[in-house]
Order: sequence, then C-alpha cells, then structure tokens
Amino acid sequence: MDLSSQNLRVLCQVAESGSFTAAAAHLGYTQSAISRQAVALERNAGAALFERRSDGVRLTPAGLTLLRHARTILGSVAAAESELNGANARTERVRLGTFLSAGAMLLPAVLTRLATTDPRITVTTREGTTPGLARALRAGSLDLAVLSSRPPHRAPDGDSPRLHTEIIEDTELLVAAAATGSFAGRCSVHLDELIEADWIATPSSSAEPLLGVWPGLPGRPRITHSARDWLTKLHLVAAGLGLTTVPLRMAAALPPGVILLRVEGAPREIRRVLLARPPGRPSAAITAVTRAIAPRFG
Repeated sequence: MDLSSQNLRVLCQVAESGSFTAAAAHLGYTQSAISRQAVALERNAGAALFERRSDGVRLTPAGLTLLRHARTILGSVAAAESELNGANARTERVRLGTFLSAGAMLLPAVLTRLATTDPRITVTTREGTTPGLARALRAGSLDLAVLSSRPPHRAPDGDSPRLHTEIIEDTELLVAAAATGSFAGRCSVHLDELIEADWIATPSSSAEPLLGVWPGLPGRPRITHSARDWLTKLHLVAAGLGLTTVPLRMAAALPPGVILLRVEGAPREIRRVLLARPPGRPSAAITAVTRAIAPRFG
C-alpha cells in the first residue's frame, strides 16, 4: 500500500471535519479535489474508508484502523521536522480543546497552574463543540478535550474503541437575563415566562446542538440574535436584548448587568463536564495536564 503523508492528512481532516466540504475548506482544496483524493485513497487501501451519509462523512471500521496508524505516522513526521529545525527537545506540547464556555471556566487557572508545576509543557488550545472536539481527538489533532454531556450521558461518539473519559464535574444550567429588565431582583423564573422570550443562541447545524435556548422549551423559540462568542452573547443579555443559557460554573465570569435565574416548572438541567482523550496510555505531558485540570485524575 503506497500512502503519502498528504493522503493521510486528508484522511485525518475528513475524520475531524465530518465532511468533505469542511475538510476541503480547512486544507485549501476544492470539495471535488478532496473527494477525488478520498476515492484514490480507498482504491489504494483496497477497502471502503468513508461512510458517505446525508449528514456528512464518517470513517468505516477500516477507515478508523488506518486513521490510528495515520496519527502515528504523521506524529513521527512532525517530530522529525521539529528535531531537524532545532526545536527544544525538552519542551512538550499538549493540544487541548474545550467546549464553548469551558475556556472561561477552566483555562486561566489551569494554564497558570501548569506554568508553575510543569513549565516544560506548552499547551495550545482551541474551542469547538463537543461533537467537533470528539472528531478532533479521533483524528489526532487534539490530545485532550473538555467536553459537555447532557443526560442520559452517552459516550461522546459512537466509534470504537471508545474515547477515555473522566468526569470533571456536574453543573446546573441556568438562564442569564439582564439585571435591570423584567426579571430584575429575581433568582428564578417559571418555564411559562420563557415561552415568548427573545433568545440569544449559538448557530447550530444538523450535526451540532442548538446552544443558548432552554432545553425542552414548548413551541418554537424566538431567536433574535445568533453568536458563537460567549462575551458577545452575555453583553447582549446585559443590554436587555434577550436571554441565553449558561452553566452555573460561569457565574464568576459574568459581565456586569447579568443575573442568573433558576427555572421552575421544569426538571433541573444538569450538564456533565468530561475530560476526554484517545484510548491508550497517555504521555507524561498529557497526564500532567490532566492533573492540572482535574487533580484527582492525575
């Protein structure tokens, strides 16, 4: 089997992006070029590697097997390039992903702690949705990821072998409202009062959940503003332009003019925060970052 590093990068990027179109945009190719490379890769491998579905592309069991080896090969190539370029061999890099609100909740304290306890480790971070981060772990472009889970708390993805996960904490979902608006001075709101509310939500797609609207809200929510950035969403809330949902853990990071409300007349919404990594034995650097995020797991 004759495989180039470019072929393997395409495989990894399709696995991470979940579609040929998104992989093409990331790699700077056209969608048709990525599709042609995928067909050529399957022909070369002698097996179907991609499952083409209406909601995107997933790897077949054969594709997942090749992906596992591709990560090892590309990692060795990157290590060789780093050594040849004279990079400091004592510096270890850990690539950490976080879901969209976890950065404010965890990153400042974690990175400060690591700078003191393990200065040899360089942590690079990126945000994403839980499904996207799980794909990135599978593709080998992340080493660790902080994910969010809602009941009934299934595995982050359906692929095998399962990602290794540890529970960091369970946190309650609340509604953020303007401190000077119609909910001023209150600490709770009834579900019925939210039905006609304006909502500020994160854009969603068929593969990603809608974030920012109270789960199970009767009827179709009225979304007046759409933003991925949490600071934008919360300042829109402070200006009285809508409501959004936030985990209780974010209370300390709220801007002035925002209050949090518990929802009555509906079951409590609990979100689980997980730390996930690919299966297998972690490196010492990954273990150190794990310890900084969740000391009891180090």
